[in-house]
Amino acid sequence: MRDPRLYQILVLSSLLVYGVTRLDLEIPAGRALLLLGMAQLIQYACTRLCRLPTFDPRSALISGLSLCLLLRTNSWALAALAAAVTIAGKFVLRVHGKHVFNPTNFGIVAVMLATGGAWVSPGQWGSAAFFAFLIACLGGLVVNRAARSDVTYAFLAFYLAILFGRALWLGQPMAIPLHQVESGAFLIFTFFMISDPRTTPDSRAGRVLFALLVALGAGYVHFVLYRPNGLLLSLFFLAPAVPLIDRLLPGSRYVWRRVPPPVSTPSLREERRFA
Repeated sequence: MRDPRLYQILVLSSLLVYGVTRLDLEIPAGRALLLLGMAQLIQYACTRLCRLPTFDPRSALISGLSLCLLLRTNSWALAALAAAVTIAGKFVLRVHGKHVFNPTNFGIVAVMLATGGAWVSPGQWGSAAFFAFLIACLGGLVVNRAARSDVTYAFLAFYLAILFGRALWLGQPMAIPLHQVESGAFLIFTFFMISDPRTTPDSRAGRVLFALLVALGAGYVHFVLYRPNGLLLSLFFLAPAVPLIDRLLPGSRYVWRRVPPPVSTPSLREERRFA
């Protein structure tokens, strides 16, 4: 699997099937099909509007699967809106041809803040499912090593230091910070959101700095503002800082397709820009 997205699709699909069939996740099959179908529909519509030569469903499928695992709402209309905003945002909100927001993060937070009718399921799946998913995600780092998974390592180091450092400062047992990270939402965020190579800084130094800022922002939301969803909110509000980081710490731009297209085919270059 040279394309790391294929491994991500496999892991997220397996987790969704297992969660629905064995863990009774609160998402009906119809709602999941709506999210996945709407994501693909908007991806296809934007592909046509932007006059891209081919329709690529992979990134939209990853976003749709992540929405199925995280987003919860009692409204079918809000579910469809979240999927539409998720995919359309990556085509509309761009700086110098690069996504500003992680698509799934943008769709979830935008719908939560704008409507108040949606929330995030933390995904407490029990120890067995959590560690199985953790192993799968760690395997994804190996497959995804070309996609700059260094930001994942940096974020884990900074965020775990905040959680365990706070527990030591307050004299709390280590079971408390361990419980705080034992959730599916934390793993999806760490291995599939903040590690998205299309929305992180171009340079390694920039990615480490960005990981530090997001970890500090999440800690501020959780332990100073005492609000939930600190990880998602921190990434959402700090994502616009990535273009500035790229200017201060420039690096090479990541592209999914590692083989360059022929110079004489400009339409393929356009496809790579919007992939």
